[in-house]
Amino acid sequence: MPITDWDDAYANAAHIPDAERFLTDWPARTAALRTGITPGRLRYGPGARQTIDLYRPESAIQGLTVIVHGGYWMRFSPDDFGFLAEGPLAHGQAVALVRYTLAPDARIAAITAEVAAAIGVAAEAVSGPVTLTGHSAGGHLVTRMACRGVLQDALADRVTHVVSVSGVHDLRPLLRTQMNETLQLDPAEAEVESPALLIPRDGLRVTCVVGGNERPEFIRQTDLLANVWWGLGAEVRAVHLPGLHHFDVIDGLAAPDGDLTRMLLDQSLP
Repeated sequence: MPITDWDDAYANAAHIPDAERFLTDWPARTAALRTGITPGRLRYGPGARQTIDLYRPESAIQGLTVIVHGGYWMRFSPDDFGFLAEGPLAHGQAVALVRYTLAPDARIAAITAEVAAAIGVAAEAVSGPVTLTGHSAGGHLVTRMACRGVLQDALADRVTHVVSVSGVHDLRPLLRTQMNETLQLDPAEAEVESPALLIPRDGLRVTCVVGGNERPEFIRQTDLLANVWWGLGAEVRAVHLPGLHHFDVIDGLAAPDGDLTRMLLDQSLP
């Protein structure tokens, strides 16, 4: 059956039991992590939200992991999702969490540019290989980084893996949702900012992850990007993690032995 309720198709909390508990737990888990490790603060622009929280491991740094938070480009910050640094930190990764200007104060194209600038600043501060991962809107933003013409060549050459978790890779359906009153997407921007409609950068590896219990649109969006980019010769694959929904799928990044942590760092590839 064709989709008739586009708002419901992209609604997550309404379909997750006890969804509010997750929204409360995330900042509490971040605060708990910060009792043991205080992130540094880097600035990549003059805007109030143009900053990066940079966590450094106690051991020798093995590389840089950049995490981009979700929230439909409209909410949240590293104060909510800093707990995701815990998994990569345990493996010697410096972890940068990007804070970006939210809609409606910034359009998605501007947010894409901010994230690219932030990754550049973080990569100047930390040497070695770079891995990128993001959740939901953050999944969209890291796959935008994997498109041609976004990251500068020298930086892109350092990126070893891009992992999009529950990403939205074709923005055109969002034109039919109420949230677009805030996002202010028009058809032209929706096309320009949709990774599934763009060309992937040569040589970048991309993994598209989604929970098996997520909304059908998020599963379709995940498989869509993998399908299209595979057809363009990219090294890309889709991974469905059974039993997980849109809010608990990211827990695998917060654990040193979590499936997302191992996948991101190539220690275990399901």
